[in-house]
Amino acid sequence: MLIRVELHCHTDASEDSLLSVSELLETCKRKRIDKIAITDHNTIRNARLAQQIAPDTVILGEEILTQQGELLAFFVTEELPAGLDALEAITELRRQGAFISVSHPYDHFRKGYWQETELIKIATKVDAIEIFNARCLRNRHNRLARAFAERHQLFGTVGSDAHSAIEVGRAYHMMDNFSTAEQFRYALVNSQIRTQRSSPLVHLLSRFAKWKKTFKIA
Repeated sequence: MLIRVELHCHTDASEDSLLSVSELLETCKRKRIDKIAITDHNTIRNARLAQQIAPDTVILGEEILTQQGELLAFFVTEELPAGLDALEAITELRRQGAFISVSHPYDHFRKGYWQETELIKIATKVDAIEIFNARCLRNRHNRLARAFAERHQLFGTVGSDAHSAIEVGRAYHMMDNFSTAEQFRYALVNSQIRTQRSSPLVHLLSRFAKWKKTFKIA
């Protein structure tokens, strides 16, 4: 039996999200998401908390801002700080046994996008490219990511990049169940993807979250 797997999601541990762990886990139940990677920006604090509450549902992940662009990591064991050189971050993630994807590499509207020259340098060092991100404003950015993954024979991951409950499950994998990074890699080979872009208006929710936290509004 195939399960639904969401691989890119943020909580209020990220500066641009107000989504609590409890609300996220309840949303997963409501939307029938079987497993979810919590990939907050440069922290695993809430991912750890969520995994303690729902160990069969939560994959410990992190979205890491390196000097060259953002990386998505699943099955991490230790938090990585922002600002590392990409190769240094990848080496550390490999030490942890993590599965490494590259977040929305061509979306130049985000600070974490990649120059293709830098992306090529890490192509043999990572496992996957995020070939569909529901928050990308242009379809072209996802198409370019998919083409890069195909050229370099990399896995393709998809994710909602959810920062709010309404976004959870916009893009997910249907795949065999797994519990380890190696089992996940094997299941990904034959996974099926379901994708739907989010409204551009969801970016306003992230701006509101930053504003609310900046001014400490209850």
